[in-house]
Amino acid sequence: MAKEITEEQLKELDELFEKAEKARQIIETYDQEKVDRLIQAVGWAIGNKKVVKELADMAIEESGLGDPESRLNKRFKVRGVLRDALRGKSVGCIEEIPEKGIKKYAKPVGIIASLVPTTNPVLTPAGQAIYGIKARDVLIFSPHPRAKNTTFKGVEIMREALRREGAPEDILQCVTNPSVAMTNELMRRANLVIATGGKPMVKAAYSSGTPAYGSGAGNATMIFDNTAIPEEAAHNSMLSKTSDFGSGCSADGNLIIYDEIYDETLDCLEKEGGYRANAEEKELLRKAMWDEEGHRKSDTVAVSPQKLAEAAGFSIPSDKKFIFVEEDNIGKDYPFSSEKLTTLLATFKYSGEFENALDRMRAIYEVGGKGHSCGIFSFDEDHINRLAMAAPVSRIMVRQPQSKANSGSATNGMPMTSSMGCGTWGGNIVSENIALKHYMNTTWVSVPIEKDMPSDKELFGEFYDPELAEN
Repeated sequence: MAKEITEEQLKELDELFEKAEKARQIIETYDQEKVDRLIQAVGWAIGNKKVVKELADMAIEESGLGDPESRLNKRFKVRGVLRDALRGKSVGCIEEIPEKGIKKYAKPVGIIASLVPTTNPVLTPAGQAIYGIKARDVLIFSPHPRAKNTTFKGVEIMREALRREGAPEDILQCVTNPSVAMTNELMRRANLVIATGGKPMVKAAYSSGTPAYGSGAGNATMIFDNTAIPEEAAHNSMLSKTSDFGSGCSADGNLIIYDEIYDETLDCLEKEGGYRANAEEKELLRKAMWDEEGHRKSDTVAVSPQKLAEAAGFSIPSDKKFIFVEEDNIGKDYPFSSEKLTTLLATFKYSGEFENALDRMRAIYEVGGKGHSCGIFSFDEDHINRLAMAAPVSRIMVRQPQSKANSGSATNGMPMTSSMGCGTWGGNIVSENIALKHYMNTTWVSVPIEKDMPSDKELFGEFYDPELAEN
């Protein structure tokens, strides 16, 4: 049972909200040019290479999670969020639909409580700060205790950028000693909650009594059909699986591979740096990663494949980038078909019709990950369309590494973000990437237009009976 909030924590929250309210009253007066300049300043301060490396190293040392090399690449996500934010409008009239007589005006949501995950202690606050400032909001970040010093330093760097521009630094603030009780009170007082993290965190956000956006759990799955190119498909999965040691919900966890290219694809995975675990090693991995009740053990999350193998009781060469196991069974009793969140993936074979691949996909999402993401390496438009119709997910990547593409990239049109809604499948209110529009309230202004109402005959079609119609 969570401890009650202390007097000291209540005092800190009182001060945070008092400062936030003063900052809110100022930022709401800013015009579009002013907020655009501010997000450029903040984006550069937190997204330049020197700062990203410093904070990436600090985060890994503090939390023990993640890969120093691939985490550096996350600075490009800050650039993507900034790109999308600069292209949008957030002050005054942001959209006009003349034929409907509609104009839409943007308004700030107010004070946002942001729950920061341990796997993204800097990127999440950075992206949310850019969108929030653009929308003329203020944000209070509640860091994960395991990475709180990293988050605090990142927020302080962004506050300094605001100070240099003559804006209130308290537009961005950070809880210094987070706890469950304090985070609950923070969410209760805010105008909006954005919860990026595990299921308990998201559930707490939706239970706070405050409007909230949350993310669902992932179990990212890729289908390689009969048109897939094994070399390219394997390369994409390597990129997805190895990004920050597979810590993201979008990292490939399951590959469903057409039987005629199965062996070739596994050979390609080995060429891409994958280590093929044998039956004995597979069993050791199962025991190391999951307890007897099937719960994933936290000490195997986001670790190198060498550390993962060591935890399981065997060793692998130093040049291996990830581990993969062959699996045939899917279900709650077969943990390799569930989310891994580390440098391990499972391969599954399908034969015959493409519908058999869809059946395997459906079974995997019954284990976990509904709402998040799925992918396919295919050039068959019918297969792509059928997967889109069948998969219980909010986003499907075609011929792309999911962990690089789901949250937006320079080579697709997905909105850039570090928070991904998973719809009612994942217990979320939206089934899209959380981006600028979610940080704003919108006022619709309507003026009269020429009457737009079809006749009853047009509306009801063959069901229309003139004798029963109104005069």
